[in-house]
Formats: sequence, C-alpha cells, structure tokens
Amino acid sequence: MALPRTRSLSLQSDYTAALRRHPALMAFAGAASLLGAMAIVNGRVAKKAERDNPPRGQFLEIDGVRLHYVERGNGRPLVLLHGNGSMIQDFESSGLIDLAANRFRVIVFDRPGFGHSSRPRNVIWTPEAQADLFRKALDRLSVQRAIVLGHSWGAAVALALATRHPSFVEALVLASGYYFPTVRADSAASSMSSIPGMGDAISHTISPIVSRLLWPSMLRKMFGPRPVPDKFVGFPKELALRPSQMRASAAEATLMIPAAFESSKSYDQLKMPTIIIAGDEDRLIDINKQSVRLHGEIAHSKLHRVAGAGHMIQQSATARLMAAIDEAAAATDIGGNAPHRFASA
Repeated sequence: MALPRTRSLSLQSDYTAALRRHPALMAFAGAASLLGAMAIVNGRVAKKAERDNPPRGQFLEIDGVRLHYVERGNGRPLVLLHGNGSMIQDFESSGLIDLAANRFRVIVFDRPGFGHSSRPRNVIWTPEAQADLFRKALDRLSVQRAIVLGHSWGAAVALALATRHPSFVEALVLASGYYFPTVRADSAASSMSSIPGMGDAISHTISPIVSRLLWPSMLRKMFGPRPVPDKFVGFPKELALRPSQMRASAAEATLMIPAAFESSKSYDQLKMPTIIIAGDEDRLIDINKQSVRLHGEIAHSKLHRVAGAGHMIQQSATARLMAAIDEAAAATDIGGNAPHRFASA
C-alpha cells in the first residue's frame, strides 16, 4: 500500500535533514549515487559494444567455458593466443590472420574473459589452466599437433601448453612475452580490482572510465616508439573496456608474477623448435630480462630482436612475425628439434 502523500513528504524531509546533520553520510550517499550512475552507463556502453561487434567465429563449450574462436585457411594448424586485455580482433586488424591463412590452418581464440569468451569464476585462470582448456578445445577441432604462437600474456599460455602437452606443440613462437618474475607496478595496481566483490565494483564503475581517459597514453606506451598504425582502428576499444573484460585483465595482471615464477621452473624441459621475438624498444617489458634471458634458458631457441619496435610487434612488425612463424614451421619440416638450425642471432 502506498504511503499518504503527507507521510511520504515527511519521510523525505526527515531523510534530507539527517543528511544535513551528518555531512559524512551525505558524502557517502552522493558517492553511492554517482557510482550507481557510472555502473548503469558502463553497462549500457558494454551492451552497445557487443551489439556493434558481434561474434565473427564459432563457439565451443568446454568445461563450462563458452569459448569463441575464428578459423581460417588450410594446411598445418597454427594457433594464435592474444595478450592481456586483447582479443581476436588484435590479430585480425594486424593482418596476421590473413597472411598466415595463405599457408596454414589458423585457429585464433578469445581467451577466457576476453572478446566473446566466458570466464567462469570457479577457476583461477592461470596459464596452465588455460593451456589445458585449449588442448581440449583443439582436440574437439581434431587438431593433434600445431605450431603455437603467443603474444605477451598469451606467450605464457603457449609455454604452458608446450610444457604440459609437449607432444601437441610442434613449434613455439613467443612474441613480447613476460617469462621471469620481476617487480611490476601494474600487477600491484591491479590487485584490488581482482578481489571478488571489490573487483566487480571497481570494474563496473571506475575502471572503464579511467581507461577511456588513459587510452591514448596506453597506446603510446604499447606501440612506442613507433606510432599506432592506421590499421589498429579496426580494434574495438569499447569491447575491450567492458566491465567483464576489465576484471579479467586485472586478474591476469595480478597473476603475472606468480605465473612467471612457476613457469620459469620448466623452461629447460622444452625440446621443440622455439622462436623468441621481441621489439628491442619495448616500453612494457624489459626484453633483456625476459626474451634475452629466455633465449639463454632454452639452448636451442632462436632470438630475433626487432629494431625500433615496441611491445605490439604483431601490429607494427607483422611481416617479421610472419617470418618467425615460417621459420618455426621450416624447423619442424627437417626433423623435429634440429638444434643446429637454431644458432644465436
């Protein structure tokens, strides 16, 4: 039953008076209203982004994960794994998928929580957990062996796939990866956003708005010292800044250091051809402490330093990355590991 108008007005008056008597309560109420409004706006923007950028591939249901993937071309299987905060459209806009599809059966996944793939909360999505998921997905696609390329955080997943399922990985191409634990400010900054409950609140309110404001500077850091190429306009920014994807990004940033610590124990077990490639002016990752060190750990690996390139070599040095894929494929053609072909570069 509705309250009489006079009673309703009286309650509103009492509420207003209470807020005036307690400034802290008024500030809290104002902040709560603002955050609520931000969450509504971010939710609407996210839904519009999903309508404007519908799935372009197909889906697999694997262990409760709705996994989105794109498949192009014919030939030997080549699996592409994107980095943190990214999705299939990164490789697509770069032109790498089209290049590779001329010679390979290219399979590109949206990793859990990114693009159009779900990210169930009952799993801690370490590189190992993702590697096991992709192995099952590829088995469903009748892929028994593949060349695997991982960029940035995707390189950690590629390495996990190689160490946990070595007979599956014909060769590795590791691009701009983070392989050994070092102090990282971004990992510490993301820790609160990855906490259940608090992380949801932050990712639905503050994170998307702050990230929109910082987007130009983020791109300069990722692509620098080279400019952002025109083709990157095809990457759907608003899809990347949805609350669900922001939370997935925060979780992966928080996992970076412990994941690298755990993964680094098994690099010497890798026997397949391994190409390591990185921009020598990467502003996100110190390649001397990461790619160069990994090259030393994997004795038969080959290292390519791309002069004048930054972190996003799939975009700014697409042809060089394609050449690295071809090199990995050629190494497997002549009989497995072929360590004599992998002298230091």
